[in-house]
Amino acid sequence: MAAQIPKNFRTVIVAASVGNVIEWYDFYIFGSLAAVLAAKFFEKTHPVAALLSTIALFTAGFLIRPLGAFLFGWLGDRVGRKYTFLITLTGMGLGTGAIGLIPSFQSIGVAAAFLLFSLRMIQGLCLGGEYGGAITYVAEHVPDERRGYYTGWLQTSPTLGIVVSMAVIVGARTYFGTEEFTAWAWRIPFLFSFVLVAIAIYIRLQLQETPIFQEIKAKGQMTRNPWKEAFLSANIKFVAIASIVVIGEGVVWYSGQFWALYFLQQVSKVDVVTSSFIVGIALLIAAPTLIIFGRLSDSIGRKPVILAGFLLAALTYYPLYTWLGQVTQPGNINYPVAVLIIAILVSYVGLVYGPIGAFLAEYFPARIRYTSVSVPYHIGNGWGGGLVPFITSAAYQATHSVGNALIYPIAVPAVCFVLALFLMPETRHISIWKPIGAKTAA
Repeated sequence: MAAQIPKNFRTVIVAASVGNVIEWYDFYIFGSLAAVLAAKFFEKTHPVAALLSTIALFTAGFLIRPLGAFLFGWLGDRVGRKYTFLITLTGMGLGTGAIGLIPSFQSIGVAAAFLLFSLRMIQGLCLGGEYGGAITYVAEHVPDERRGYYTGWLQTSPTLGIVVSMAVIVGARTYFGTEEFTAWAWRIPFLFSFVLVAIAIYIRLQLQETPIFQEIKAKGQMTRNPWKEAFLSANIKFVAIASIVVIGEGVVWYSGQFWALYFLQQVSKVDVVTSSFIVGIALLIAAPTLIIFGRLSDSIGRKPVILAGFLLAALTYYPLYTWLGQVTQPGNINYPVAVLIIAILVSYVGLVYGPIGAFLAEYFPARIRYTSVSVPYHIGNGWGGGLVPFITSAAYQATHSVGNALIYPIAVPAVCFVLALFLMPETRHISIWKPIGAKTAA
């Protein structure tokens, strides 16, 4: 079967990306408003404990993502890519919007924290099924020789989701003022999710199923048990290798993007609006690196590009974050240099994240692709990357040392570089448009 790029291919990219933008917008407004949520949903006499409890809830949403990948991966390989990521999008949007409706700790006590936890679990569960569907959907529409480039466009969507979340938060805070925002207007970014998800669902309803899934369904080649075929067969070896690669990618992703925001707010004590402005501008500047390095991986391979990102992160995080601290002293912020440093950190994300979608799609066969892509992705990003905010923040609060806070972000990419150097295959020459097994490339 040859790749048949549909006439509405831009719609395919936009629909997959817009859904991802909104899902990550939903996910990151929680993290961005951690300090506000801590004050609203936890007992106030221990503010540091309340903040760490909120970050722990944020982290818990990551830890449950592999379960979502497990469940929705099965559905995606049995029912189809399109309908599965419609379900995940709907669940994510409703879970996020409902956070804006929860009464505070002052009104209902501990029940507020339990409700917040429950909705956070719904967020994480649904997000666990989103990426596998989106990346599989796009990958199964594009030619082999351009897969890194086209999936690179999709890879920009989480970064853009963060930018949108920051824009909405800063806009609401600026319009209503800090006092009103802290009192009640913090709910607006969550409630706005209802509007965004309605738009995304409408766009995704216009999509058709992927050509590859349609073909294997028509030929009766669908798997009867995706879980058994993916995890109780020789394929488990490839799931394990992919998980190692994605753990390194996930830690670089969250260390370079999300902890940069936490660093400005917790270490440098930069206010929310200013820190969001600095990080938002840097994200917009560096977001094209996801496409650039995805395209580069079409030419020189997925492996060398991803390994370069691991190595650079391990070698330069400490000097870069030390430099960032020096140029963001309270009352004396060097905005251009701060933006430049964070843009460099995000360019490392471009190296590791730009090609990862193409690598995962090529590494696994179509009949179990949704499951096999989703689970290692969310083990890596959910468990590996998702622990970054909590570990770094807890380490800094305990020691007030940037070096100690960076041990995890530096050590994980370093270890993954060594392991991937020997275990990770090059998949650039694997065609997904013909029946193949999940095997390594020569």
